[in-house]
Amino acid sequence: MKTSIVIRISWMFIPAFVLCSSYSLFAQTFQLSGRILDVDTKEYLDGVSVTLTGTAFGQVSKSGGNFKLEDLLSDKYTLALSYPGYNKYEKVIRLDQDLNLGDLYLVKFGAEGSGAALQKTIRANNITNLFNDRPNMIGGNAVYGIPPEPKKVEGTNYLDTKWNTASLLLYRDQQLLEGFRIRYNIVSNMFELMEPENNLVSVMPGLRIQNFVFVDSTYKVPRYFVNGMDFKDEGSPISGFFEVLIDGELPLMRRTMAVFKESNYNTALMVGNRNDQIIKRNVYYYLKGEDVYEMPSGRKKIFEVFGENAVEMKEYTEKNSIDLKDPSGLFQLFTHYNSQFPGFEPIMSQLLDENQ
Repeated sequence: MKTSIVIRISWMFIPAFVLCSSYSLFAQTFQLSGRILDVDTKEYLDGVSVTLTGTAFGQVSKSGGNFKLEDLLSDKYTLALSYPGYNKYEKVIRLDQDLNLGDLYLVKFGAEGSGAALQKTIRANNITNLFNDRPNMIGGNAVYGIPPEPKKVEGTNYLDTKWNTASLLLYRDQQLLEGFRIRYNIVSNMFELMEPENNLVSVMPGLRIQNFVFVDSTYKVPRYFVNGMDFKDEGSPISGFFEVLIDGELPLMRRTMAVFKESNYNTALMVGNRNDQIIKRNVYYYLKGEDVYEMPSGRKKIFEVFGENAVEMKEYTEKNSIDLKDPSGLFQLFTHYNSQFPGFEPIMSQLLDENQ
């Protein structure tokens, strides 16, 4: 009995910092990690201030927008992200295990088309304040003590997620790079190049590349792309690349766009898509001189594209029961038209599946 009293008394004279250190040594700790991106461009953001409000824990994101906070005790925290020119982001975290938050998105001040994302950020801040004011409140889907899974981003910004063998022609000195394997990021207009010998990956901006050809990983056929900077849309150069489907007197081209669709998940009703999505869609164009024009949707306007040959192309379409709402119908129509001019050689025998 005396021994236990002596032990209790001796603890009273141990400095507080020693007690804290001893507790940290024996208490279980966890780590919190994630990756920070721009909500519009989906580019990684390095240098973002990452802090846990009211604690000494903090760092800046690096190496592709990544951060990792370690040696955290089980508790409720408020994660705060701040970066010059962007709206502040806050998120309440209940930490009782190692937690990877996945991709977190920051919204630029006044960013175009980001109203919904900005509203989501504002709602997140309001919810954070609500948690701070009412610490016993259980929010969202944290039913029976089980927190909801962090949302993810489905899909990618890559034209093709696989590495394809390619040849690239640079604007500068018309230098040709061959034997590289590449991936092209549609949104950032950046190329990732893997060197053939040592598998090292480097990055090159699209504005340096005039055109490129790669062997499609699915169909094993070459596909040809040209830089939109060499064309004009209403008098202005275009950022990004066009795939040449049919070359000749009236070329048919295709441009793949990546559209970011935010989650429509209703927390209260537990319905909707929980994850954000990157959806790819193809837009078709025709080229006259240096000017590109988006293909019209109506049959009559499509035939007008062919000028004095409009009637002939209409008759050909009706005779062959071509569905012009189907991209393969446009491919067939443009192939027929261009085949009537000397020197025409088809690039591909059929339109590749656009949903590859």
